[in-house]
This record gives sequence, structure tokens and C-alpha cells, in this order.
Amino acid sequence: MSQPSSTPAADAADAAASAAPPADQQAQAGYRTVGDYRAEKPVMRARNVDVFYGENHAIQSVSLDIGLNEVIALIGPSGCGKSTFLRCLNRMNDTIESARVTGDITLYDEDIYAKQMDVVMLRARVGMVFQKPNPFPKSVYDNVAYGPRIHGLARDRAELDKIVQTSLERAGLWSEVKDRLEEPGTGLSGGQQQRLCIARTIAVSPEVILMDEPCSALDPIATARIEDLIDELKRQYAIVIVTHSMQQAARVSQRTAYFHLGKLIEVGDTDEIFTNPRHKLTEDYITGRFG
Repeated sequence: MSQPSSTPAADAADAAASAAPPADQQAQAGYRTVGDYRAEKPVMRARNVDVFYGENHAIQSVSLDIGLNEVIALIGPSGCGKSTFLRCLNRMNDTIESARVTGDITLYDEDIYAKQMDVVMLRARVGMVFQKPNPFPKSVYDNVAYGPRIHGLARDRAELDKIVQTSLERAGLWSEVKDRLEEPGTGLSGGQQQRLCIARTIAVSPEVILMDEPCSALDPIATARIEDLIDELKRQYAIVIVTHSMQQAARVSQRTAYFHLGKLIEVGDTDEIFTNPRHKLTEDYITGRFG
């Protein structure tokens, strides 16, 4: 996996940002994000990102870093823009005809919206786990082997077998399915299917893992297993999780970003956000006054 890089231009930009946040567009939008949007070891950087669905201005001037070896939770009421922002990070919004994204998003200083960017490769590098488990209508083995096959990551069957086993082990699923590899992935339980999807994602060695409410369809026991897995995976990846559960955000994340009506209102250490929020909107949401 690539290591974080730094350029003089990026350093200068962030040095300027430490004195003043990306305020030009935020000021025009009538607000400024509270807290430090930068990460210590940024893998992805979003700067002044706006998203439009036709005439609907869904995301307004959002700047946020995604850091290596940490989980950042995106929280906020329904329709606040957190999933829309998540989908910007691997260009899933490209699939929506009316969507338009402006601003800058980089992955290790590469512009992910550049014309020369290979979107298929981008989505391997920035994998996504969806709200509802979506295994392919294939065997357990072929679900995990699919990505390595199409990206040419294995030279022979033995190497592919190793990738499949390692991915299932890291997803905490190997011991449960090692004797069922040729059975349909859709025959697993809901929690197992979600871990299979995570195994499928990590099989292509991504740099970032995006999770859009990955536990919302799961029971408490399966949810606990996924949360334990997230804690393990952050040792190697940068992870972004959208969640409606503030308890989950508090359990799994190191940083939390609060969205409201398309704006990034506040971002900071999770402990600080939940115990000492600095913005009234954040406090109202966390204390249950709305949302």
C-alpha cells in the first residue's frame, strides 16, 4: 500500500489552512466548519466540495481529510449529506445522471476527478461496503476472488487461494466458511454476508474503506462482530463510516464529523465531539433535541 506523500504545494496549503479554514466558499455559504478538518496522516483530502443533484445543492463547501489508521464517523440527521459526501470519495455519484461535483478530492495527492483517472481502479483503491449486504450470486470463493481476478492480482490458482483465505481470515469469516467455499454467498446469514462483502473489498488491497451504515440491517451480535472487525482493519486502512447510531460512532471512531443540511458543521476527536461539542447544532443533535 502506498504511504502518505507530501508536496510543497500541499504543505503550503495546509499551513495557510491552519491560520484560516477554507473560508472563501464557506463564507459565501454563510458558515464555517468548527474544528480542524485535517488528519495527521491524510490519505484523502477533500477541499471545498460541492455536490448538486440538478438544482438541489446537496453538499456545500465541505473540506475534510481521511486519515490513515483511523476511523472517521460521519453523523447527522437523515438527508444531511453524509452519504452523498461518502459517495464522492470513490465517484459513486458518477452513476447518477443529475449529479455534479465541484471542488478538489485527492487520494495520495492524485486528483480522483481528473480525466485520466481510471474509475474502476479508483473503486478498487477506495472500496465501499453498503448498507445492505450485497454478495454476488456466486460461490463464497468466487465472491472474494472476483476482484483479484479482474485486476490480475494473482499469478496462479495457488496465489488466488491464498488471497481468498487471507481476506476471509481478516474479515473474521474463514473458520465459518472454509468448508462452504463452493456454496452460494447468498446462503450465508446477514452478518456473514456483510463480512463476506468486507472480505471482497479488502481482497484487492484498497487504501480506503468506505462503509455506508454497514450494520443497520444486522442484529446486535452481528453488529458487534462488524465493529470488532472495523477496529482490526483500521490498523492497515483509512476507514470512513456513515452511521445513524451515535453509540456506534462513539465505539468505533477516533474522529467524528457532524453534517447538517449539506454542511459540515463540526469535526474533531470523537471523545470531544460527544462530551464537549462546540457548535449548538452538534450539541442539539447529540443530546437528542432533533434528528
